[in-house]
Amino acid sequence: MKRGEKYVWGLIGVLLVVAIGRSLLQKQDVRRGEIPFYSTAPDAVARPAFDLYKKYHCKECHSLWTIKDMLQNVPAPMLDGIGSLRSEAWLYEYLSAPVPQEILPTRLKAEYKMPSFANLPENERRLMAQYLASLKVKDWYLEETKKAEYEKLTGLEYHPK
Repeated sequence: MKRGEKYVWGLIGVLLVVAIGRSLLQKQDVRRGEIPFYSTAPDAVARPAFDLYKKYHCKECHSLWTIKDMLQNVPAPMLDGIGSLRSEAWLYEYLSAPVPQEILPTRLKAEYKMPSFANLPENERRLMAQYLASLKVKDWYLEETKKAEYEKLTGLEYHPK
């Protein structure tokens, strides 16, 4: 094995150790293995809304049900628990805005900024708002959810009020 290859393999090893350590630290926040996220949406809302989530490639920027590719750094806030942070009316207005950043400013680069869905059919925007509003977080994990959203949007450390 050449010297350069040793450095590459060493770097890969260090990155794996860091990724595993980070994952373990994040899991310590969750109580007794309890998943803090849930949905109140009936199947008649959840299934078609999740189809829209896939159709419009929302996963490229947002994680849902904390499912994401381990190598992918999802740039936008996760959608888990968003219904505990925002109302259905707010979400509909946000999805309908010609420029969503006028409602919720972000530090994200242009390619990651929330696109406007104002041109989508109203029934799709209403369905997505209804579904997103159903994505709740248990009370004991609400501050952690607020922190995660704030830090993703601003890049600043969250300090509860």
